[in-house]
Amino acid sequence: MNESSAPALNAEPSCWRIERDATSGIATLWFDVPGAAVNTLSARALADLNAALDTLDAAPPKGVVIRSAKASGFIAGADVDEFRAARGPEDALAIVRRGAQTMDRVAALRYPTLALIKGFCLGGGLELALACRYRVAIDEPATRLGLPEVLLGILPGWGGIKRLPRLVGAPAALDLLLSGRTVDARAAKRMGLVDEAVPVRIMENTARGVLAALPPPRSLPLALSLTLNPLARRVIAAEAEKKVARRARREHYPAPYAILRLFTHFDGDALAPPPGDPAAITTLMSGPYAGNLIRVFGLQERLKSLGKESGARAARVHVVGAGTMGGDIAAWCALRGLTVTLQDQDAERLAPAMGRALKLFADRLKDPRRIRDATDRLIPDVAGDGVARADVIIEAIFENLDAKRAVFATLEKHARPDALLATNTSSIPLEQIASGLADPARLIGLHFFNPVAKMMLVEVVAGSATHPDLAARGAAFVRQIDKLPLPVRSAPGFLVNRVLAPYLMAAMRAVDDGIAPETVDEAALAYGMPMGPIELADTVGLDICVAVGKLLGDTGAPPRRLMDLVAAGNLGRKTGEGFYRWVDGKPQKNAPGAVPDGLAARLVDPLVAEARRALADGIVGDADLVDAGAIFGAGFAPFRGGPLYDAQRAPPAAM
Repeated sequence: MNESSAPALNAEPSCWRIERDATSGIATLWFDVPGAAVNTLSARALADLNAALDTLDAAPPKGVVIRSAKASGFIAGADVDEFRAARGPEDALAIVRRGAQTMDRVAALRYPTLALIKGFCLGGGLELALACRYRVAIDEPATRLGLPEVLLGILPGWGGIKRLPRLVGAPAALDLLLSGRTVDARAAKRMGLVDEAVPVRIMENTARGVLAALPPPRSLPLALSLTLNPLARRVIAAEAEKKVARRARREHYPAPYAILRLFTHFDGDALAPPPGDPAAITTLMSGPYAGNLIRVFGLQERLKSLGKESGARAARVHVVGAGTMGGDIAAWCALRGLTVTLQDQDAERLAPAMGRALKLFADRLKDPRRIRDATDRLIPDVAGDGVARADVIIEAIFENLDAKRAVFATLEKHARPDALLATNTSSIPLEQIASGLADPARLIGLHFFNPVAKMMLVEVVAGSATHPDLAARGAAFVRQIDKLPLPVRSAPGFLVNRVLAPYLMAAMRAVDDGIAPETVDEAALAYGMPMGPIELADTVGLDICVAVGKLLGDTGAPPRRLMDLVAAGNLGRKTGEGFYRWVDGKPQKNAPGAVPDGLAARLVDPLVAEARRALADGIVGDADLVDAGAIFGAGFAPFRGGPLYDAQRAPPAAM
């Protein structure tokens, strides 16, 4: 039997629909935001939920299953657009109060509730699940649970900071709250976040069975329960704060520090701090950085939307070149479920790539069966037999124009006519590579960044002759493998390397002027960059920096220290020596000296100026895409909202 929670004549359809099973007495509360691809908990959705609860309270069921009617997932979280539209801190506080009161109502219902989680369960969606008595998650790759609010410069205000530690203990809860990372169904079951992780075929029987049996709600083991003791909270939070401080400065990212204060001083209640307290919602929303990070979230969502119109789906990928980039691109595609053939000149060259792939699979998948399946999808292919069957073919050999032309001349002869031909070149214009093809219109660029597993941006490059439909196909492929596509026009350095090169060169010239590398890096870190430019240059490879600088026509003399290091074969992290000495993948640094006035502007101003020139040259479509590329590809300080956006508000030269 269906019941409407919004019966008024001419009213908008409710976001929630009630179905009752007369035999079991169990009701299902379906969440389905009309006209939306995903469910979010907007003000309207919360109002409709309260109306549905009014209906259920009038005739209480034996239990309620809360689930999504969307194929895309459970709940993506609160409606971020409402935070964007907030006219001030008080508006944001009202949003938090409205959601928290609704979750408290769910938690206090006198009949048992169960969240049936299939697909993403994020932010406010997980807070709703936490308010339920039971949680059942579907064991499939698409199911991910997490509280990513900290990545938006805000915090879980609807009870997540209060309820999550009581369910999984303080250490695991703070790990999720402070990192914003997500976990799959099995990991959620192991930590106690969900009661069951089951295959889709038995999810409904499991939900009904739990509500029929009504087992006691999960209680923490004694050792974990002690982590909620007030003294233990402070000790655990102090250790967590040390870890946060290593990656996020309080002045740039106040949200994780506010979460820790809520946990230690207010039992996780986001509405408890008085006005002016560092953990108060109004304090957090008074500065510019939360708004800027919400803007960055919007930029990310825009990139995610690209390529949808294509509808293209790939099943097989062939990668030519098993070096660091090619091998890691192949491994990532296999991790994301595609069948991948990886080609190089001999098995010896393929072996390191296969070893790195196994480590990636083990780190990401954990489960031996899934690791085995991913490994089976990555096929060594010295002979290049996979070319003829591939939907997408990616060339990822070294940066040499003649070599790339030769590879594509061979690939074109053996590839299917409808296969997507792509180069991973980091800087060579597509027109030069495509000149070796019988049909230059077939070639696009798919420029991945190193390390592939961590860098989410992929530049989708269209040359002057590239067929217009292929860029959309390329973007669709990038989204299929869970990366962010950035459409760019072919030009030296494309967008990311073009804006990054002047920044790195300015940093290395500062070293030539006698400023210690550590001090240069500290100036950038204080500005908000996640990594200093000297460490970044060492990480990229100093030989690559030289090559890109030449290609982009850097007008100044090459930095002396850079050229001396390259001449000596000290290329940075990959050789163990560069501007820094590298041990176990980490730079060995001395303490930085005092940062000279104006050093941050000296580093960042060239990046901003080049970003403006790239926009004027039409390398990307608009300023927001420039900012997105700089943030997700070049590592520009996210809390500033992007170089062009930030320059409009507070020019770097004024710092």
